Amino acid sequence: MNDLLFIFVLIVIYLIAAIPTGIVLSRLMGSEDIREKGSGNIGATNVYRVAGRLAGVLTLLGDTMKGFLPLLACKSWLEPTPTQLGVASAVAIIGHCYPLYLKFKGGKGVAIALGIFLVLSPQVVLGTLIIFALVVGTTRYISLGSIMAVLSAPLLILMLNYPSPIFLATLFIAILVVWRHRSNIRQLLDGTENRFKA
Repeated sequence: MNDLLFIFVLIVIYLIAAIPTGIVLSRLMGSEDIREKGSGNIGATNVYRVAGRLAGVLTLLGDTMKGFLPLLACKSWLEPTPTQLGVASAVAIIGHCYPLYLKFKGGKGVAIALGIFLVLSPQVVLGTLIIFALVVGTTRYISLGSIMAVLSAPLLILMLNYPSPIFLATLFIAILVVWRHRSNIRQLLDGTENRFKA
């Protein structure tokens, strides 16, 4: 992929990833602005709590697809190098977490990270989902499960001997997702974090 095409692809990936799925869906379903309710986050967990189960599930699916579909198209049709694919993955997570449409105040990146990892390595996704399920099943903390799952991804990528750019992209995604969860980490430490209720 030549440089001009690659820059264009990165812009498209950013603009798609920046779409605030939770806000769009909750408004279409007649709910209030989710940024003013619950945790104020635009992600699936807060949408679930504020706008209901269906809106939460659809937000999870939509945010995942924002990472999965553009990167899959890029990988399948344009045959990027590992470095280009790694950079595109990083741009996708940045678009979700820092969206132009919301003055760069976006989500925490878990669902879109899932979509990105599905393109980079389905085997890694299986491992992270197992870790997520075990942690959430044991503690009922979605945030803790998300943090532990995303932190496991670069380790699994390393163990599976993926190219260095893919490892670095996965590590960047993990660090950014943990950073976006810093308020949850504080609440986990002081015992005020909300437990998930099905």
